[in-house]
Amino acid sequence: MDYKFLYPVDTDQFADIREQGLIYVDKTDLMYDIARRYRYVFLSRPRRFGKSLLCNTLDAYFNGRKELFEGLKIMELEHEWKKYPVFHFIMSGLKNLTVEEAKGKLELFIRDYENIYGSSSSENTPGARFRGLIHRAHEQTGEKVVIILDEYDAPIMRLLNKPKKRNEMRMMLREFYQVLKDEGQHIRFTFLTGVTKFSQLSIFSELNNLFNISMLPEYSGICGITDEELTGFLRPCVEDFASGNGCSVEEAYRRLKKQYDGYHFCAEGRDVYAPLSLMRALNNRKIDSYWFETGTSSALLEYLRLYPTFNALYYDGIEVGLNQFNIPIEDSRDPIPLLYQSGYLSIDGYNSITGTYRLHFPNKEVRTGMVECLAETVIRSSVMDEKSLAVKMALAFADGDLSAALKALRAYIGGIPYDIITKEEWNDKERRESFYKMLIYIVCSMVNSMVSCEEKSILGRSDIVVQTPSDVFVLELKVDKTVEEALAQIDDKGYAIPWSADGRRVTKCGVVISSEKRNIIDWKSVDANGQTLDEQVF
Repeated sequence: MDYKFLYPVDTDQFADIREQGLIYVDKTDLMYDIARRYRYVFLSRPRRFGKSLLCNTLDAYFNGRKELFEGLKIMELEHEWKKYPVFHFIMSGLKNLTVEEAKGKLELFIRDYENIYGSSSSENTPGARFRGLIHRAHEQTGEKVVIILDEYDAPIMRLLNKPKKRNEMRMMLREFYQVLKDEGQHIRFTFLTGVTKFSQLSIFSELNNLFNISMLPEYSGICGITDEELTGFLRPCVEDFASGNGCSVEEAYRRLKKQYDGYHFCAEGRDVYAPLSLMRALNNRKIDSYWFETGTSSALLEYLRLYPTFNALYYDGIEVGLNQFNIPIEDSRDPIPLLYQSGYLSIDGYNSITGTYRLHFPNKEVRTGMVECLAETVIRSSVMDEKSLAVKMALAFADGDLSAALKALRAYIGGIPYDIITKEEWNDKERRESFYKMLIYIVCSMVNSMVSCEEKSILGRSDIVVQTPSDVFVLELKVDKTVEEALAQIDDKGYAIPWSADGRRVTKCGVVISSEKRNIIDWKSVDANGQTLDEQVF
């Protein structure tokens, strides 16, 4: 492949990016603003979203490495370029470790700086050694210190469902983080990144002057790629992507937007693309699920297992108050905060009258990844099984043959192990319906058609809406009821109305599931005028 541009697809090191001439989207004006305006700053963003690159850029800035910033926006703003003692801790290196292992590794980080500023034999804990470092660095250089804690919460994230071990790790880290509060007179600037706010780490509970910029509109684009940056500075890269895909530039933008755009971190914030995925797509000239290739969050999967009735259909499009999703994960009674703070859900709208936010999967990449997670955690079957079924259903949907699609689905359900749902779960009507909605949702999403579940209308939610270029299929599922009841609900609630005038064929279908046979036993589909198209009874 003839590469016209060099992308930072395998590094988050600011110095390497600048020295090697890699593509760098300039955020230095925003970085300069927070560095001059605040002393203690916290930024929450999902993984692989550019937090580490921002930390490394701050590291270079406070180390006075002016040569790395030539040609960037900050050169018009900064004229002093003072060098400070910088303590930069990458806390992701402590995840997946026991408390003792994490403590030992943290002490190794500290030792690197003690080799520069010295140590004291009386300092025998991470917190005491950190405190001594700050004092000596300030005294030796005459400058207050800069502290960068990247992914401060990483050591705890994998312990969300292990309260005892989580508390032990918390206590070890708390003694270290407490120094930030106690030594303010020696600190010039502190920057923390993470996914969530752990309320009992002494940072958020005691560091009262920590300024959270995560939901401020002016910093909404400080990580990630904005629309303005993609259509401006990165336009030549998109033109190259279009050339490599044999499509127009406009079509290239449409594909990239659908796959990687859609992140909003506040009601008035900029539209943001996932940076890692976008850069890899441009580099490879190929649309793919790069965010999940780099590793699905194990913490998420483990955490979701705490919620055996978890239903992504409900959370995609949910409207909640700020205190229901922007709170410490440990204080939540449902998965919403983790799903939002990890990037699986994003803000899609704000109702100023009710003060509620609407949350959605931000884009196709995340939706597809979540579907595959659910196949593993909820249905407990191989993703390849669903993909095989999806191929059959895709052909049927493309032909407008809903009956063939449902027959393929019914045959697949017949092969699902009997004990995949416990007796207690099966006796719960809502859980039975939820299971089948989830199954159909997973399969339809893998078809790569546009699928939406529990689509809202003014009177309620439809169960499943499958959209293809020529057809819209509105499905309502019922357990131990009749197809007539299902079809009546579609009409009574107006589920099909949103698509009545868009030129596509609209098919309404009632699907009945038997709790005794644990499968689909009946369906009936009708056209927009109520004329029967197909009816099957098993």
